[in-house]
Amino acid sequence: MDSDSIRLDPLGDIGRFESCRNMEELFGNFGLTPGARSLEMVPRIRVDISETDHVYLVKADMPGVRKESIKVSIDGSQISIRVEAKKEQQDSKDKKPGRTERYCGEQYRSFTFAQDIDDAKAEVRYQDGVLELSLPKKLGSSGKQLSIQ
Repeated sequence: MDSDSIRLDPLGDIGRFESCRNMEELFGNFGLTPGARSLEMVPRIRVDISETDHVYLVKADMPGVRKESIKVSIDGSQISIRVEAKKEQQDSKDKKPGRTERYCGEQYRSFTFAQDIDDAKAEVRYQDGVLELSLPKKLGSSGKQLSIQ
């Protein structure tokens, strides 16, 4: 290969793991014209999930959401988070919207964990736009090993 050659990698960033988290962005805009950017997909509730031996911990970013519009439900090993962001009323008829990027509508995330959650001991806090869930694992729900006869 001479020194003026450029190596072409047709997959580029797609082949590297850290870039794969943006696959929705890569394919979400496929076929959209620049004027149709307002039709992009609904923003997702961003979460961090961690686990100890006894509890699942979930942190969900929900900036600008009122506590009253958040609903969290537990069904066995499944947790669901639903948020409704309402559109603000414009305070002046003289104002014309120049650009609107803030989302209004409903967002939903659901997760299924390996063990059932003890809903009686679950705790939920919401502060500064972050929802924090502490979800204790239910004792004795780790399954049963069957012996083969």
